[in-house]
Amino acid sequence: MQATSLVYYFLLVSLCLDFSQNETSALLRRQRRRMRYRGLRRSSSAAHRAPRQPRTKLSASVAGVPNIPLINIDDGVMGVFDSLIGLGGHESSYSVLPEKKGHCTANGMVMYDKAVWSPKPCITCLCSKGEVICDTTMCHPLKCPKTIIPAGECCPVCSDTASSLDSSIISLDDISELSGDSPEPNDVDNVNVLSAPTQTEKDELLRTEVVEFKETEDHKRDEKKRKKKGKKNRQKYKAYPREKKPITRKGAADEEIQYESDEDDGTSRMPSHFPIPVPPIEAPPLPPGCSTLDTAVSCINAKLTQIPPISDPDLTSLDLTGNSITTISDEAFNGIPNLEWIDLSKNNITSPGIGPQAFKILKKLKRLYLDGNMLEHIPSELPSTLEEIKINDNYLHAIDEDGLQDLKNLVTLELEGNKLSEANVSPLAFYPLKSLSYLRLGRNKFRIIPQGLPATLEELYLENNQIEEVSEICFNHTRNINVIVLKHNKLEEHRIAPLAWINQENLESIDLSYNKLYHVPSYLPKSLLHLILIGNQIERIPGYVFGHMKPGLEYLYLSFNKLTDDGIDPVSFFGAYHSLRELFLDHNELKSVPFGIDEMRKLRFLRLNNNKIRTVPPERICRTHINDDDVHENSEEEENEESRLEHVHLEHNYINTRQLSPHAFSCIRSYCSVVLKPQKTK
Repeated sequence: MQATSLVYYFLLVSLCLDFSQNETSALLRRQRRRMRYRGLRRSSSAAHRAPRQPRTKLSASVAGVPNIPLINIDDGVMGVFDSLIGLGGHESSYSVLPEKKGHCTANGMVMYDKAVWSPKPCITCLCSKGEVICDTTMCHPLKCPKTIIPAGECCPVCSDTASSLDSSIISLDDISELSGDSPEPNDVDNVNVLSAPTQTEKDELLRTEVVEFKETEDHKRDEKKRKKKGKKNRQKYKAYPREKKPITRKGAADEEIQYESDEDDGTSRMPSHFPIPVPPIEAPPLPPGCSTLDTAVSCINAKLTQIPPISDPDLTSLDLTGNSITTISDEAFNGIPNLEWIDLSKNNITSPGIGPQAFKILKKLKRLYLDGNMLEHIPSELPSTLEEIKINDNYLHAIDEDGLQDLKNLVTLELEGNKLSEANVSPLAFYPLKSLSYLRLGRNKFRIIPQGLPATLEELYLENNQIEEVSEICFNHTRNINVIVLKHNKLEEHRIAPLAWINQENLESIDLSYNKLYHVPSYLPKSLLHLILIGNQIERIPGYVFGHMKPGLEYLYLSFNKLTDDGIDPVSFFGAYHSLRELFLDHNELKSVPFGIDEMRKLRFLRLNNNKIRTVPPERICRTHINDDDVHENSEEEENEESRLEHVHLEHNYINTRQLSPHAFSCIRSYCSVVLKPQKTK
């Protein structure tokens, strides 16, 4: 019986010991699962952490203690560290229970032997045979320019790449852990360590990605800046030294593009995928007094002595009026080859001062103005693209047959105020001008109409010359001519050939003002619409002088002549009754209103002021009917047709306004359009 009791007692003790051992193992497994869950939670927000190293001062490792494989959760790489049992770092705030061997107490809690816990972030403690040993995580140094410490973490991470490494974290389920059945850790050789990049390789990869990203962004930003500066560069001009050599656009020497990079850590940088950005192009500054607007530069009255060296392929207009420029070198326009308009008027440019190739580079030049200079001949090698040339008020004294060579596109040529004459202008000078339609040769020394005028000519201005004759062959080849201006010359009616222009079909306007005409010329062009004869000595308008014109003369100006009542016949305006719109007879010697005005049904403007008129009969300006019989004699069209007269000037005569008939101006729409005051006194 006693033996049986001893056996039962022994079995009971063994059962209690086994139960106690199983409870200890279960507690240890729960602690390990808790640590693994905490590691997973930390790894979800961290991208780059360093391996754990003891931060406290450690004692020598205990010999014969096996190694425990720990997992670097943040980096996804498993490292093997010495067993925490072999670490000598004691936690001063914890005590060992003296009554229970192998147990530890922490913050009022009893920890069994081999229990693991984390009292604070980045600190892991182990109960080993009644002794508390703690391990502190050592953060790996980072090379990125900016770091942050995420919430709940103890090591900093790169702020730009915190989210790029989430996918590199490995799962703890695939890694062997501490065995729950044995107090000893598994053998390191039996652990299947996953292949992953080392910390150095990841740092190098991150550094390369950051550099390439920044270089890409810098390249795009520099391209945008360069385009913006290209539009605004002309608004930043300053004074600059004038040199003959054109200035090439380049970036300012004091301005360099700085690329911010990571700290120099001695590692080699990966080559960029993009070429080094070209510095933004800036225009050279212009002299004081110059301004720019879009593609035009204006230097009017800027006191320049030579053409400023400009380099701007987009420039199309250059205005240098009113300076002291004397020369134009062959390289003057090399930097602005796309000019379309140049104004060099009112300078001191001489013919020897213009290089023979000065304008040759300008392949798009359309307008060239050289008025008010000191040129003696037309510059050579002018671009064939020119459409307009103005060389007024110079000292041109000759145009040879090659002077206007290759200017087949020239439309307008102005050579007024020079010393040209039929003696020094070759008859073949205008032959190359296949498109010329507008020619001004006023204020020269011509005595006859120049020969060899282009067939395309439409307007010819020869005012203020010494022309005495208009021959029959002058306009034989100019069948398209529309306007001829010969005012301020020495023409007499008998020096105008009968066939000079009578057969011209397109000639509509002739100005013969201020010549030596004594009567209205005969044999005027059939197509004439405007005839200006102001300032002559005209005493008579021959009868039927306008009778051959079709569709009929519309504007006739005879002001400032010597017309008398005897000089105007009843048929002087025959052929123009149906067409005249304006009739100027002011400043003559008329004593009465001429006959025929009441027949001009389209007349709108009549000037008879500054004559010697004393009375205005009712029937001279407005048609009147004395009795009913006269009314019935007129056709219905004449009866219904009304006068279009709008303005009548009769001031500065000798008219007694009180004696005027109430029907004198009955055809005029408004009496305020009749000017009668002031009048002269006897």
